[in-house]
Amino acid sequence: MLTEKQKESFKQQLLEMKKEAEEELEEYKDDRLKNDYENDDTGEISSVADHPGNLGTDQFEREKEQTFYEKSREKLMEVNDALQRIEEDRYGLSEKSGEPIPVERLEAMPTARYRVDEMEDE
Repeated sequence: MLTEKQKESFKQQLLEMKKEAEEELEEYKDDRLKNDYENDDTGEISSVADHPGNLGTDQFEREKEQTFYEKSREKLMEVNDALQRIEEDRYGLSEKSGEPIPVERLEAMPTARYRVDEMEDE
């Protein structure tokens, strides 16, 4: 079992991770609001690109940004779930077996829900 001091340390780490994820999401939203017109990333004023590759580049950049947004959103959900487990005094226990998750795993991945040996079963 984790000591209260360890739980508090993990809680602080999770709160920092939450802040980072929220900042990433806010940055993404701000970037989307800045794009007043379709080709803003390439500097083109017209919606008709000079070269078809520009449209592909724009599409690639939008998809890349969307992927980063989704990763940040997932990270925020995982962090919030871990913080909830701390509040409910379930943090550090496997959701599968109820066995303690090794501190080393939690240090590497504070949002861990399962022991490593349980992950291999899936």
